[in-house]
Amino acid sequence: MAPSLEEPDPVQEVFDNPLKARPQLVAPEPEHCPGPESEAAGKADSCAGCPNQAICASAPKGPDPDLPLIAARLAGVRHKVLVLSGKGGVGKSTFTSLLAHAFATDDARTVGIMDADICGPSIPKMMGVEDETIHISSSGWSPVWVADNLGVMSIQFMLPNRDDAIIWRGPKKNGLIKQFLKEVEWGDMDFLLVDTPPGTSDEHLSVNSLLKESGIDGAIMVTTPQEVSLLDVRKEIDFCRKAGIKVLGLVENMSGFVCPKCTHENQIFKATTGGGAALAKEMGIPFLGEVPLDPRIGMACDYGESFFDHYPDSPACKALKRVVKGLAREIGVEVLPDD
Repeated sequence: MAPSLEEPDPVQEVFDNPLKARPQLVAPEPEHCPGPESEAAGKADSCAGCPNQAICASAPKGPDPDLPLIAARLAGVRHKVLVLSGKGGVGKSTFTSLLAHAFATDDARTVGIMDADICGPSIPKMMGVEDETIHISSSGWSPVWVADNLGVMSIQFMLPNRDDAIIWRGPKKNGLIKQFLKEVEWGDMDFLLVDTPPGTSDEHLSVNSLLKESGIDGAIMVTTPQEVSLLDVRKEIDFCRKAGIKVLGLVENMSGFVCPKCTHENQIFKATTGGGAALAKEMGIPFLGEVPLDPRIGMACDYGESFFDHYPDSPACKALKRVVKGLAREIGVEVLPDD
C-alpha cells in the first residue's frame, strides 16, 4: 500500500489561525467536545474528566491581538502587493527589485520592499544596502533607505555576518514577519512590495493572515517558460484562491535571451506547454508580459544598481515597463509616462 500524508488540518482553519500550533491532545476528542481552540475549551461541562481538559484550557484563543496594531502601522500604505513564485530560481527577488526601482522612478511616489524570505534574504544585496543596519527609535524600526523614496526591510540587516545561516523553525520566522509589519515605521507610502520565498508555507500564511485586516491588493506571479516552473505556479495560484488573495497577474521571466549588442533574441528556456501566456489563459488570470534574459540585469543586481537607470532603452527594460503598467492598471493607479 502506498504511503499517504497525515490527515491535514482543514484548509480554512489553517488560513484563519496560521500562527497558532494546534494543541497536542493526549486522548481523542470526546463526542460532545466544544473543540480544543473554542472559547469554551476546557471549561464546558463536557470537559469535566477529559484527559485533555488542562491542555485545552491553556491553548491560545481568539483573534491575534496584534492585528489592529499592524493595521494602524500600515494605515499610510496605499497598496500592498505580494510577489510569489512557487518555484525557486525564477528571478522573483530580482523582479521585485526591478519592480521597486520602476515604481520609484516617479519621485512623487514612495516605495518599500519587505523581504519576507527569511532564510534567503537577497534584496539588500540587489538594492546595494547589504552592509546597512536597522535604526531603532521610540517610533519603531526605520527602513533602510536606498533612495529618498525607496526603503527596504530585511533580516539581512540584523545578521552579525552576512554569510550567517538563518536556521529557524516556522514560529520564529512568523514572529519576525510580524515584527516587520508591527514595528517598522513604514509611514506614508504608495507601494509596499512583499518579496516571499518559494512555496506556500509558513511565511505566506503569516503574511496573508497579518495583512488581512489592513488589506492586500493582490499577488503577482513570477515564472519561467518551462513546465517544471509552471507546475509550481499552478499550486501558488491555488493557494491564493483558497486564501482569498487576488491574483493581479503572471509574468514570464527569462523569456528568451536578448543579445546586448545586436538585440537578437534566442529562446534559452523553450516553452514546451505554451509558457506563461498559456498558463494565464488556462487559469483565467491576467498575463502581464514577458521579460527577456539580459546579463546586465544580473550585473546590476550584483552591484546594487538600478537597471532602469543604466539601461533605459534595453529590450528588457522596455518589457519591464509594460509589465509595470499592466500591474498598475490591475491595482488602479497610473505609473510611468508613455515613451
